[in-house]
Amino acid sequence: MSEPAPSFEKIAFVAASTPEAEAARERLVSRYGKASDDEADVIVALGGDGMMLQTLHAFRGQGVPIYGMHRGSVGFLMNTYREDHLPDRLAAAVQVQIHPLMMEAVDQDGVRHRAPAFNEVALFRQTYQAGKLRVSIDDKVRLDELICDGVIVATPAGSTAYNLSAHGPILPLGTPLLALTPISPFRPRRWRGALVPDKGRIDIAVLEAGKRPVSAVADHYEVRNVVSVSAQLDVASSSAMLFDPDHGLEERILREQFVY
Repeated sequence: MSEPAPSFEKIAFVAASTPEAEAARERLVSRYGKASDDEADVIVALGGDGMMLQTLHAFRGQGVPIYGMHRGSVGFLMNTYREDHLPDRLAAAVQVQIHPLMMEAVDQDGVRHRAPAFNEVALFRQTYQAGKLRVSIDDKVRLDELICDGVIVATPAGSTAYNLSAHGPILPLGTPLLALTPISPFRPRRWRGALVPDKGRIDIAVLEAGKRPVSAVADHYEVRNVVSVSAQLDVASSSAMLFDPDHGLEERILREQFVY
């Protein structure tokens, strides 16, 4: 016997701080009502991918699914915006569970910073000099010295974001891999990155940190002047995203690989 379709009677709407998104929220609230965040069966996020990331972080671990509709500049993670038949669309939507990376960064003062990232953990040079990094996976050094502008550790959900712009691979959802992608590598010049099992821990040590300062970013959270960064999938934490059956994230990921 198949399970009954979920019921999303109580809908909470959140919107990016743009006139377009705010106007859409007002129209939808007048049509479908407005539940509080605490009592909502589903969160409808209006905006672009940045708004979706903010919403994923805001409701991480709370068990409420998030359905995005595109009212922003970039909408890879968003469904097409339509105001009609929203409860029916929500009931028919496909649910995808995603886990964030957990970044732990240590700065030059020895302070430890922890932050989750649904898209990527990235390191960037802070000055005109390239960063010099050592890359280890599960305590085994894989690159003694990587000289580059930075490096990205991307999840499958984030593989089509900055990772793709840096010529990293696209990872379909459900793939048990992370993308490790350099940004403008100088040495080794021919190294273009690696695919890492998502059960592994990636450790990046910043060499010559005083001379070549590096910052670390987990989605929107930045730490300056880091000396080491680790990234590992947080399997104990997850968020649910809802996609229209004919416009799911897996279909978008496949489509992106055949665009020239």
